[in-house]
Amino acid sequence: MTTENVNQNKTLATVLHLSVFTKYFIPLGNFIFPMLLWLSRKQDPFVDHHGRNALNFQISTFLYTIFIVAVGAVTFVYFGMKFTIGEPLFFEQDSFVIDNFSDALPFIITIGILGLLLLGLFVLELFAVINASIKANEGQSYNYPLTINFLSSEKPDESNHQNQSKNEQFNDTQKQTL
Repeated sequence: MTTENVNQNKTLATVLHLSVFTKYFIPLGNFIFPMLLWLSRKQDPFVDHHGRNALNFQISTFLYTIFIVAVGAVTFVYFGMKFTIGEPLFFEQDSFVIDNFSDALPFIITIGILGLLLLGLFVLELFAVINASIKANEGQSYNYPLTINFLSSEKPDESNHQNQSKNEQFNDTQKQTL
């Protein structure tokens, strides 16, 4: 591999990591642009590693965010129903009047904790993406924290089916069952 080709791959991997920030300008840009860049040079192991990691991290953070927001919505509905017990379940001007602050304290604490988790996830994403970009620019591999591997590396099965076609493998399994 030439030096120019290695530099292109490092640059592409760096841009691939930084392209996740397009989500702040284009909806789903954090999935679309890294995937396009990854698929353009998927055959290169360096770009393949960084592309898979970037997409796995984006999918993982998306799922974590959805989970935190869902817990927040359930919390909001639960405490909303708890505060309106004994009153009609419709919105009026004073339907959410809370007499005691101690009644609302668990709701405030739960929403505060969920807000801090979302803020922590945002800060983690910023630092991890910037760190991954720096590592890619230096030619090193990087593994994101808290990542679920949805896109695992495709390694062929190195058993006795190493040089057989799909038809030959299918025929072998049929012979074994007879």
